[in-house]
This record gives sequence, structure tokens and C-alpha cells, in this order.
Amino acid sequence: MFNAKNSQQQGANYDILERLLGIDRFAEKIFHQFMNRMKSYEHFYQGGSSSSTNDDEIFDFIVVGSGSAGAVIASRLSEVPHWNVLLLEAGRVENSPALVPPLAPLLQFTDYNWPYLMEYQEGIGKGLVGHKMAWPRGRALGGTTVINYMIYTRGNPEDYDRWAAKGNPGWSYQDVLPYFLKSENSSLIDGDPNYHNTKGEWSVTNPYRGPLLNSFLSAGQELGFDIIDYTTPRQIGFSSVKANQVKGRRHSIATAFLQPIKHRKNLHIRTSAHANRILVDPQTRQAYGVDYDYKGHSRKAFSKKEVILSAGTFNSPQLLMLSGIGPAEDLQNLGIPVLQDLAVGKFMQDHLTFVGLIFTVNKNVTVNIQSALATESVRNYLEYGTGPISSLGGVEGLGYVQVLDATTPNFPDVELIFVGGSLNSDYGLGTRRSMRIRDDVYDKLWRPLHDVPAWTIFPMPVHPESIGSMSLRSKNPYDAPLLFGNYFTDAQNKDMRTMIASIRFALKLAQSEGFRKYDSKLYEVPVPGCERHRFNSDAYWECAVRALSVTLHHQVGTCKMGPGSDPSAIVDAELKVHGVSGLRVADCSVIPFAITAHTSAPCAMVGEKGSDLIKGSWKDF
Repeated sequence: MFNAKNSQQQGANYDILERLLGIDRFAEKIFHQFMNRMKSYEHFYQGGSSSSTNDDEIFDFIVVGSGSAGAVIASRLSEVPHWNVLLLEAGRVENSPALVPPLAPLLQFTDYNWPYLMEYQEGIGKGLVGHKMAWPRGRALGGTTVINYMIYTRGNPEDYDRWAAKGNPGWSYQDVLPYFLKSENSSLIDGDPNYHNTKGEWSVTNPYRGPLLNSFLSAGQELGFDIIDYTTPRQIGFSSVKANQVKGRRHSIATAFLQPIKHRKNLHIRTSAHANRILVDPQTRQAYGVDYDYKGHSRKAFSKKEVILSAGTFNSPQLLMLSGIGPAEDLQNLGIPVLQDLAVGKFMQDHLTFVGLIFTVNKNVTVNIQSALATESVRNYLEYGTGPISSLGGVEGLGYVQVLDATTPNFPDVELIFVGGSLNSDYGLGTRRSMRIRDDVYDKLWRPLHDVPAWTIFPMPVHPESIGSMSLRSKNPYDAPLLFGNYFTDAQNKDMRTMIASIRFALKLAQSEGFRKYDSKLYEVPVPGCERHRFNSDAYWECAVRALSVTLHHQVGTCKMGPGSDPSAIVDAELKVHGVSGLRVADCSVIPFAITAHTSAPCAMVGEKGSDLIKGSWKDF
């Protein structure tokens, strides 16, 4: 709902974005014209009875968090007209800049982001500010779908069959595929119609394709790979990327699932509502509500049926632990009474990528800020939603390959993310800052390439063996949790060997005819701190990886799913927290291991399936 305070906050966001984009005079002029035009499209949300609250209120269901799973669950549960549903979101509503794809990295500098940092890990992040990696999470109605890069992937059938085989019936590929399809509204020009739906809520489409995408695809064919639709069971191969967009603009999960139903009388959406803990009866261990802060006041909301935590991989486990559900010793050390001793946060996996591969070309065929902000480009975007401004930060294609582990057919161990630009494409103003790459490192590697056409591949090993973790920093719900990546700590060093093998595969791909016609060359300037190693040796690449690897924000497993016999499991196959009644967790935190996917769509799938599980438990509808 519009008010003066919201208007001031949104103005502050515009000011931040404009300062960060203080580029040359022509580009700056075009940018201001563009932002002024976009302000006329301002996007305000008015949902349910969000503007009115009593100190204590009673609902059938309380959903905490409005990201990929929470928004879906709130939408589906409120389909039952006599169920009263409260949706609590700590952030606020997205505005126009959030809809513009290239601004995604800049959104991390606004209050749409929980600005989390991974704790220091020796030998990791040596090229980053403070040797600490940014672990952003969305703090908005729509969660991380408001600040992410909009890439739509589902994963591999083997992921879900293994998920089910770990004691989680109902989560095999054949079980979950209908839930991916249920929410999808596909307008893909290259999708297999047998694996897509055109009648769901969440748009899936083809984003911008630059001239170099064909070189990437033909390079894959030259190495013997087929052009595929990676959302089908046949995943190994090369493809253009698929995106959650409508007419070149971000299509967040809130825009898809909440905006169309904002006038439902039984759905109460409360933004700027910070959940502090789940209310659990210590005798019966029954969850019965949520303690939260709203507009400077402490509130309690009570549930007649269930509380559903969909606050994300970091905040759902944080709320469990603040509520006395977690590792007993850790909670006791913080003075939190223990209600249920569970290994919350003790398991976490993530996808890491190396961002230091740079290839130059001899023609202006790459995505760059000059072409994006050219007058014609801005006009095309505003009128038709086309052109480089609709690009996913330069991401145009994905390749799924086996570089080290081919033991399971059609089960890739690496995703190759083709970017039709490089970190120099925006003069280092956005993406590299969001990655926390230090100035001296950027100045050595990328600054000399300003105005030089360049492209890159981000190699992403998809099945890491290293295990991270998280814990509470304190019992203050406003303190960020402690986040530990523990990258490259697996006993057999397989994670590092896979990363180096993926780099060598990318180098081979770059030598194909499709790239050679642009005289594509690897930029052979050593990463600062790695000069002592022979360039292109395994020792050099390991040093470079340890300096310039960053997360792709796919953390999972902190509330992992598993049977009661699994000491590391937090929820069962129905998303119910072990040992606590009336409480479920439904988001990426329940995914039991890293899967072959960017996690936004799998998280929405968890929301869809979770909604049916909840409805099945309460058959009074």
C-alpha cells in the first residue's frame, strides 16, 4: 500500500542505483532517462488486510516467508475460502528497478537483500574484500525471486530419484514433475511441449540472445553434444537459457502468485513483519503461532491448524533454533531452552563457480553497458521488452556435461553458464561489486579490458561433496546467523578436481570454430597472488579458484528432509518437523543435497507439493 514512508524508501533505492551507475556522461544521461521512464511504471501492492492488525489474531494457517515456496503455499491454501491464511514477510514490495534484469546485482545494495556474508575460511575468497564471500538472500515480497538472475531450471531425474531413495517417499522425479508443470506458464520457442505447461501462474520464456550464443551452441555440437531442452529428462547437452520473465521484465513469484489474488478476503499479507520465533507449547510440543514485530510493535499471531516456515535456507533454521528446536548443546550455550534436539543447520551444500575465465573477441558481439543504454535499445525495451536490457546479466546459455564423473548416464557433474559479456562489461560498477571482488584484483584483470569485447563461462560443479553449516550468532532474532561454506574440504579433493576439469573443458570449448571466427582468445593475465604458478597449470588454476570463486546462491539442506532414523534429518517426507506438531518447513532448506539446478524453480515445486500435503492433512475443505 502506498504511503509516504514507502515512497521515501523507494526514492532512496533509486538514488543508490543511480550513484552506483555513475558512468560516462552519455551513458549516465541515457540511464537517467531510462529510470525516469521506469518510475512511471511504479508497482505498488495492496494485499488482503495487511494494513490493519490487532495485537493478537487467530488464523488457520500462518506462512512465514513469501519466497518461491511461501508465496505458492499462501496462494494455494487461500484457494479454500473458509481457511484464513496469514503470510508474514520481513521485506516489502518490489518496485520498478527490481523488474529490470541487468539491475539484479545492484539490488544487493538495497534493502531488498539480507546482506549476509560467509564467515572467513582460510584459503577461500583470497581475491574478495576481507576474504569474505557475499551470500545474499531476498528480503522482499517474493523473496530471492526479486533479486536473483531469473534463471529457470528444474534439475535431473536422478536428483529426485535419489531424494526419494533416502527415505522420502513421494519425492521421485515422476512424483514432482507434475508440480513443476502446475505452476509453469511457458511461452518458450524451443521447449519440448511434452514437458511444459502454458496455463500456470509463473512465466517461463526465452530471454535475450546475443550473437555469441550461436557460437556457444555450435561449440557444444562440435564436441559431440546435442542441442536440448534441459528441463526434460535428457539433460546432458547445450541450450539457450530459460527465464522467469514477462516481456523482458522480471516475473517474481509474488507477481505470479500473490498479485493476482491480492483481494482475497481470507489471505492476509503482512510486509515489513519480522518473525522472531515460533510459539511452541513446551509440554505438548505443539506449534500454535508466531511472535513477530510489525511497524515497531511486538505482535503475536495464533494458528488453529499449522505454522509453515518458508523463510529460506538461512532464516527457516534460524527461526527453528531461536524457538528451541535445534542442536541442544548450541542452544544451551546461548541460553535458549531446548524443546527438540535436532541437527538444524549442521548440514548445508552449495554451488560454487569460478569467475576468472576471460575471453576477448575482435568484434562488438558481446553484451555491454554501451549497447544496453543506447537510445534505440532503451526504446525497444520500454516498448517491446526486447534487446540487451532484457538480458539475465549476460547469461544466455547453459551446458550440462560430465567432466570427471561419468558413472551415472545422463547425470552431469558440471553446469557451464555462458555469459555473452564479462565483468568488465559494466565497467566493474555492478556485478563484480556484488561479488565483493577487490579493487586491486579488478584493476589487474578486468580494467584493462574496458571497451574491449569479452565473454566468459562460469563453470559450476553441481554435486559438491563438501559440507557447510550454519548456526546462531546470538539469541537476538535480528542478528545475522553464522554461515560456514567449508568449500573444497572433501576428503578426496573431488570438488577441486571437478572445478579444474570444468575449467579445462571450458577452455576446449572456447577453441571451437564458432568462437575462432571472432578470433576468441583467453586473456592470459594471471590472477593476483597466483603469479608464482605456471599459467594454465593445475596448480595455477587451483590458486585462481581459491581467489575468485563465488557462490551462485543455491544453498540447501539446513533443514534437510529425511526419516526419523536419520540423525541429520529435520523434517519428514510431509515436511513436518520431527518431534513437533503443527509445524512444517517448506523451502530450499529441506532439499537433502545439492541438485543439478538453480534452486528457485525446485523451491516453488516444494511449495506446490507442500500445499497438496497440507490440504491432504486437513480434509475439511
